Amino acid sequence: MSSSRAEEMEIHGSNTIGAVLAPMLVEGFLNSRGNESVQTLGNGKHNEQLLIGSQSGAPLRILVAAHGSSTGFKALKAKRADIWASSRPVKPTEVEQMAERANLEDLESEHVIAIDGLAVLVHSSNLINQLSIDTLASIFSGEVRNWSEVGGADRPINLYARDDRSGTWDTFKSLVLGNAYPLHASAKRYESNDQLSDDVSADPGGIGFSGLASIRNSKVLAISDGEAPALKPSVLTVASEDYPLSRRLFMYTSGDATKILAKDFIEFVLGAEGQSLVSKSGFVSQNPLAVKPDLAGSTPSSFKLLTQNYNRLTVNFRFSEGRTKLDNKAKRDLFRVADYLSRENREADDLMLIGFADQQTNELRAQIISELRALSVRKALSNLGVHDVRYTGYGHYMPVGMSGGTSGEKRNGRVEVWVRNR
Repeated sequence: MSSSRAEEMEIHGSNTIGAVLAPMLVEGFLNSRGNESVQTLGNGKHNEQLLIGSQSGAPLRILVAAHGSSTGFKALKAKRADIWASSRPVKPTEVEQMAERANLEDLESEHVIAIDGLAVLVHSSNLINQLSIDTLASIFSGEVRNWSEVGGADRPINLYARDDRSGTWDTFKSLVLGNAYPLHASAKRYESNDQLSDDVSADPGGIGFSGLASIRNSKVLAISDGEAPALKPSVLTVASEDYPLSRRLFMYTSGDATKILAKDFIEFVLGAEGQSLVSKSGFVSQNPLAVKPDLAGSTPSSFKLLTQNYNRLTVNFRFSEGRTKLDNKAKRDLFRVADYLSRENREADDLMLIGFADQQTNELRAQIISELRALSVRKALSNLGVHDVRYTGYGHYMPVGMSGGTSGEKRNGRVEVWVRNR
């Protein structure tokens, strides 16, 4: 630990996480350790908070500094931070820079703490209700300059975007603009999600994007990707990551080198109590819920028949590489599904796993891949004592995103979890 540090634990990084969520989690963590009264103070620096509890009679000081995801990595690398809060995944270059201390892609270092959806915001009077990702890119790059070009009123479009240090911006750039579209120079840039949303809600020509917790008085648009139906961000669509602008919020630690206090904090955050606070903060918890899905009109009748006596759990299993290796979030979600069954007094026989594949060269290949995915989750659940869960594959039908490439493989290649109605 750097000798210049005065705090027992420091969390640096994303404003999306650090503005409200991280302080709530720190306070909840301190309360869980017997601290009945936790002080929250400013330290004289913008977007920084100091939370003070006690430990063995001595003050326990935890700093939350929220200046953007990239600043958190630099602080972790420089050993000024114990935890890096990030609203984007670690970059390959960052993995390389930390390789001697820890593998930031390992389960011990990479922690998905919540799911967020990038909400696309417009003024409440805007006639537009949905946009495709491609149209969104055309708007933010300045190719489309008037709302009338996309079916709205004859009014110039005003752009609002997060600043370059923001993980929210990194996510929007990655999911919407890509390498093909630069952000138009006229866009107003913001360090704060809330301020951006407030300004959009006051501008009839405005359009911007923020985290789900910062929708406030703006109108939210439904977003479509490829041939998949347009979806609005909701608890189910975001928690399952079916919504095309959903994203994971992370905390990264230095593996085995992480101090005990920070490890205990991460375990609290990932547990049921911490995830309940995630939900209260306005983000989407990873605690599974059973939800009656609003199936799109294009849903095949065979799928409606298959699921007619079931609700859907707000969890999808996704894969890190190949077709059957579960990613870090999925490995945690196995325990969450097992805990859900125990908590709700349900049996393994109440579950049904439905696997899906990205677009393949023929139906048989897609069917085999989708069944193998469901089978891999079934085997993993069996290792936790949840035996003989029924499973099936649904091939490459019902995509939730554009087919092909890494994105299609990760988004469409999934296993949904359904639970029988009582």
